[in-house]
Amino acid sequence: MAIFSKKTNTEEQKAVIASTSGAFSTGYAHVLRHAHITEKATAHALMSSYVFDVAPSATKREIMMAVKELYKVTPRKITIATIPHKSVRSARTGKVGVKGGGKKAYVYLNKGETISLA
Repeated sequence: MAIFSKKTNTEEQKAVIASTSGAFSTGYAHVLRHAHITEKATAHALMSSYVFDVAPSATKREIMMAVKELYKVTPRKITIATIPHKSVRSARTGKVGVKGGGKKAYVYLNKGETISLA
């Protein structure tokens, strides 16, 4: 009987955890920050590949699921590039600072599929 009660407690705990963290486990909107709009990215968009700034902890699988959920298209391939931190100097004050890096993802789609970024 004691084993049964332990199992019930574990199942109840799992149900509570699932109900409180449900929005975080299924939502992938936090993975894609915004579209990376540059001249190079616009040229890539003509060939069915799009560039997004993504969360630094994002994986290829999370990016794929986020694109599926938000844009209703299935990516053919995803490539990730890490943007390094850069030192910058203010021309006015001469002080040196650091420009934050980040991560961007190139999302390749099948021919005929498009994403509306506007």
